[in-house]
Amino acid sequence: MRLTPGDSPLLDSLIHTKPLLTRIATNPQYELQIIYTQINRDAQNRPTFTPHTYHLNPRQYFNPASLVKLPVVALSLEKLNDLHNPRVTRRTIMTTGTAFRCQTPVPFAAPADSDRTATVGNYIKRMLLVSDNVAYNRLYEFLGQRSLNERLTQLGYPTVRITRRFAPCDTAANRHTNPISFHTPQGDTLYQQLAQYNPITYTSPLGRVLKGRAHQAGGRVIPTPYDFTTANNLPLPDITTLLQSILFPESVPATQRLRLTPTDYAFLCRYLHATPHESGFRTYTPARYFDAYKKYLYYGRNPDLPHQSALRIYNIVGMSHGYLADIAYFADYLHQSEFLLSAVLYVNQNGIINDGTYEYESIGQPFLAQLGRQIQQYEAQRPRQYRPNLTEFFAPEPIR
Repeated sequence: MRLTPGDSPLLDSLIHTKPLLTRIATNPQYELQIIYTQINRDAQNRPTFTPHTYHLNPRQYFNPASLVKLPVVALSLEKLNDLHNPRVTRRTIMTTGTAFRCQTPVPFAAPADSDRTATVGNYIKRMLLVSDNVAYNRLYEFLGQRSLNERLTQLGYPTVRITRRFAPCDTAANRHTNPISFHTPQGDTLYQQLAQYNPITYTSPLGRVLKGRAHQAGGRVIPTPYDFTTANNLPLPDITTLLQSILFPESVPATQRLRLTPTDYAFLCRYLHATPHESGFRTYTPARYFDAYKKYLYYGRNPDLPHQSALRIYNIVGMSHGYLADIAYFADYLHQSEFLLSAVLYVNQNGIINDGTYEYESIGQPFLAQLGRQIQQYEAQRPRQYRPNLTEFFAPEPIR
């Protein structure tokens, strides 16, 4: 993604039409960063991408939280292809063993309900539909810390660091990943992967990273900043480009394209946009998994807002330590418009990290919802020489 320095006058003007957007955008305490990418098609429906940025600073650390799930799901499908074993697919039963501290097992099971089976495909669905952390841990372990980060560097993301499970494991334990095996429904072993260890000590591309005025640990507030130096790192331009490369593979250089099949891409696209209830994944039929569960831009995670069937949002979100992020592609069938929008902000007014007191619902989610709606409304009336043909993003989806 080629970015120009400084704030986009267009994006600046769109932000300053709404008091809430203006108040957050002009207050440095919220550490706001935005990438709004216009998409224009030619007569053959080929897209070009024009990014507009606001306060973008890849050197300003933010905790990516669940944003790291997108590279993990994509590289897990890629790794399955690289095994060149036609019997080991995203539907194959996967078991996880233990070989080091802080590791947890998933024993062999072939339940009658296929949606409850431990498979790469089901782990991906859980991550993309409701941002499941345990599923992330299983695929982080399948990839292995070293292979995961080396592949991201090969793809052109040298400052990305994905070095942690979502579990209270120390740095050394996260370098050790579990033994993995794949099985037939009868329990026969199809593939085994030994426990892995990464001997490389990763350094932070940003140097030492300290945030907040205090942090909570062991039930008490410690009056020193929280240290993110060894935490995951995923700059906003990189996660935006990765989403673009999944939805529009031909739009990125060949070196940045994943080794995925058309079926892999269709599978990812389905669960990037599907709501829990429309996904057909029986695990998430309960009411608590409402349609806006992880669609912050536009819906703001408001369970009472009706789902717009003519608007499909393909996205990945993050929410942790006061940071709130959403990386999304909007396809609007009604207005024949489309765009990419990525945003992250920090909502931690008391400055204490890990105390569970953040303004996600009062400030963060309303801001993202209004930002997404403002851009969507602008895009709906923006003049275009050629309207996009969005059929591929609204075609019937038998992929499960």
